[in-house]
Amino acid sequence: MSFDGLVEQTRDALREVLPEDVEVTDVELEGPHIVLYTKQLDSFLSGGDLLRQVAQRLRRRVLVRTDPSVLMDPKLAEASIRELIPPEAEINQLFFEPETGEVTIEAANPGAAIGRQGSVLNDLKRKIGWIPTVVRTPPIPSKTVEEVRIHLRNEFDERRAFLKKTGIRIARDRLPEKLWARNTSLGGYREVGRSAHLLTTQNSKVLIDCGIDPGSERTPFFNAPELLPLDSLDAVVVTHAHLDHCGLVPVLLKYGYKGPIYCTAPTRDLMTLMLLDAIKVTNQEARRGLYESSHVRDLVIRTIPLRWGETTDITPDMRLTMHNAGHILGSSICHFHLGDGDYNLAYSGDIKFERSWLFNPAANRFPRLETMILESTYGGYRDVQPTRAQASDEFSALANKILSRGGKLIVPVFAVGRSQEVMLVLEERMRLGKIPKVPVYLDGMIFEATAIHTAYPEFLNSQLRTQIFQQGDNPFLSDIFRRVDSSHMRNGLLDSKEPCIILATSGMMSGGPVMEYFKAWAPDEKSGILFVGYQAEGTFGRRLQRGLGDASFSDGGRNSNVPVRLEVATIEGFSGHSDRVQLMNYVASLDPRPARVILNHGEESKTLDLSTALHRRFNLETRVPYNLESVRLT
Repeated sequence: MSFDGLVEQTRDALREVLPEDVEVTDVELEGPHIVLYTKQLDSFLSGGDLLRQVAQRLRRRVLVRTDPSVLMDPKLAEASIRELIPPEAEINQLFFEPETGEVTIEAANPGAAIGRQGSVLNDLKRKIGWIPTVVRTPPIPSKTVEEVRIHLRNEFDERRAFLKKTGIRIARDRLPEKLWARNTSLGGYREVGRSAHLLTTQNSKVLIDCGIDPGSERTPFFNAPELLPLDSLDAVVVTHAHLDHCGLVPVLLKYGYKGPIYCTAPTRDLMTLMLLDAIKVTNQEARRGLYESSHVRDLVIRTIPLRWGETTDITPDMRLTMHNAGHILGSSICHFHLGDGDYNLAYSGDIKFERSWLFNPAANRFPRLETMILESTYGGYRDVQPTRAQASDEFSALANKILSRGGKLIVPVFAVGRSQEVMLVLEERMRLGKIPKVPVYLDGMIFEATAIHTAYPEFLNSQLRTQIFQQGDNPFLSDIFRRVDSSHMRNGLLDSKEPCIILATSGMMSGGPVMEYFKAWAPDEKSGILFVGYQAEGTFGRRLQRGLGDASFSDGGRNSNVPVRLEVATIEGFSGHSDRVQLMNYVASLDPRPARVILNHGEESKTLDLSTALHRRFNLETRVPYNLESVRLT
């Protein structure tokens, strides 16, 4: 349906549904939303029935805003907000956006600001005309979250124009022929890294993930004819914020992509943090980067955040719903509904089918599902991980052994996910006296990534949410944690003789501050290094796991050799990926169970082994494509 046709259909639906005394003054498109402007906002708010009826008629997401002519003056509106919202909400900041008629209320206790069943917000809407949105004041202030919000406010006009253009593109007419669809492997098949999938129908082209290979810095196949030109893409969907899934999204913008990027809000913020840090590391190493900070800022403007379970039109014949993947904060399984219910498939991204210290298990129930594209990082028949409890015990035993002999323990971690889980284990074990209470230093992006976690409690499991926000016992704020915030502080640690634990990036030792600690302490037999995350082929971490005896480095043109004498250990139970047993159980539990499973994100032998096992056990069609191979879906 064309833009004009959709607007006319909307007006027809409004004429059928709305009472004569309710006037809609304007109809606009904003990305996947139809936006209605009215002077009688209260009529839409009373029980929500009018809005629901319009949305059901149109089968689209509908927003209602106050006509600008009846908005209360912002100063008077602020006074009303502070009068109606109880003091226990602890309002921090207010941001008025006249162009949308929205006011963002940042509060330490959002529940008090919202009221029971939204009663306080509804009273506010009726009195001031503005549409209030409540966001939580992060318990740990996040520079990234704040800068993203400020950037979106400052660039509102550009973003609004972009959303309108996106809405018009989504509303364009479909071709009349019968639906066909295919998945093209552009990276991450029979390998780990540079994940990229192209989902194509006769009407649409959507890229799911666009990552870099952490071991070799190889890129997806950008020159594949199916992908080009980049401005022919309708959408980019990002499953989560690890660089092997999102690290090259700014490159798409640099070379001509001008469309939307869909992900969850925490993925947007974490992705921003990771991408800007990658630029910083590249500059420090005097290398030429693949993109610039301006492309990351453009990415923020073009990102349309989605909540889990929220279904959204993203092309004329595709609807997207994101579900919890259990991997890292905001990570999502992306379910696509093609045509008019003609075909359904899901991309798992990276999943964890087990309740972890941070997250609930990956979602396994979908309305319909014909094909699942599933990761297989630990899909080999020997890839069985210990439980989280066993991993905690192993961690405690190793830490006690190294600390008792006066050594230092280095834990290379990914800033997002593994570092927060290790922090929770350390806080609990030291609080209970099971590990000596020594300083735990956080170096790299870990503290900022942790702050972002506390800004999005709805994406954490219920137990951790309760601990942080109801009991007021935030384990991330324990006095055992020390943030390394300067090179001076880091140099002091390198020279220190005191036992301690260091959590530092990068998780695969492909750069970052962890390398400074390793170079300094590698010759020390009393110290140790512990891997708690996957080490990709070709990374320095993988070489250490295989028994590297001497490490060679080049610093400023000078070559140096460092003997590796510290203890090297690996604990698999902290992984954010499902092991072989969990992957098999996940497929067994899928409701409905798909007829086809396509495997990716795994070393070739592991992927092939899992494919055979799934076929034998469930009598499914299983495929293990090569990169650049297309699989016809329907």
